[in-house]
Amino acid sequence: TELDLCPSFVNGLFCIFTHQPPPAEYGGRHTVTLIPGDGIGPELLNHVREIFRFCCVPVDFEIVRVDSSERNMHRSSTCINQDYFTGNIETNHNLPPSHKSRNNLLRTSLDLYANVMHCQSLPGVPTHHKDIDVIIIRENKEGEYSSLEHENVPGVVESLKIITRVNSLRIAEYAFNLAREKGRRKVTARNLAMAFSCSAVKRWAAGCPDITFDSMIVDNTTMQLVSKPQHFDMMVMPNLYGNVVSNVCAGLVGGPGLVPGVNYGKDYAVFETEERTELCAYAKMIRKAVLKNLSETQSFVTADLGGQDVTSKVVQSIMQEIQRGGPRTSEQIRT
Repeated sequence: TELDLCPSFVNGLFCIFTHQPPPAEYGGRHTVTLIPGDGIGPELLNHVREIFRFCCVPVDFEIVRVDSSERNMHRSSTCINQDYFTGNIETNHNLPPSHKSRNNLLRTSLDLYANVMHCQSLPGVPTHHKDIDVIIIRENKEGEYSSLEHENVPGVVESLKIITRVNSLRIAEYAFNLAREKGRRKVTARNLAMAFSCSAVKRWAAGCPDITFDSMIVDNTTMQLVSKPQHFDMMVMPNLYGNVVSNVCAGLVGGPGLVPGVNYGKDYAVFETEERTELCAYAKMIRKAVLKNLSETQSFVTADLGGQDVTSKVVQSIMQEIQRGGPRTSEQIRT
């Protein structure tokens, strides 16, 4: 089905669903909302649908149109199903200053307070550094990206950087709980971030003696990342600095197209490339084929990784690798 709310969207793939997804409906299938977007978004999502069909993933897509204009955003943001594939809505800078970023509205309306990004070295991807494995947790709603700005007088714009104790404690709690869940032994925080690092993170660190905690200023953090990235295990950062560090780490492992990321809230999560549902067997099958394609010397590689192939060839190569793995019926995949 297709719901024409409004046209447009931009690069990047995400998946939104509740932390504990409900049981599949209609004979074991899941209904997932699909927001194609513009730019390369529609092409990428078509490839996703193609691989899903090829792997017999029990998902039915419902298409929803959203754009960055002032039209229909409230309506589309309230039509939240429990499963989503969506993209990053571009910010229209030609609209009045009162216009808020649709990405910001998405984060605030779903209370997506934690951005989690896993940067990991992958086989077959040439990079300067090897053996990188860093999880970055970024506070997602406050700081410089909270759209709290105004023009005091013509020619003078004031932007407020607001960091609250409540949200600082929440992101710190999330970070240390995730560190324990993932078996991480060290958490690094950005220093001198008011309540964020000085009290909230240190308070949770004191209650986790099994996890080493340290802090450093953001300029030293970026320098250490590009020189000795293996020294980092998990990082927790306020909004702007988390964005800077995430982009640095993505570049270290080959680029943003290789880095899974997710925005977590209490009830919803916005995923890029990974998901934690009963569909994990399908995800593992697809991931295995993707990594195999990357590691093969004669594999198809796109320009962003130093190759010369188009995405459709890469998709066909991945599908061929999946096919070599044998039957793809739901029963055989789950076993």
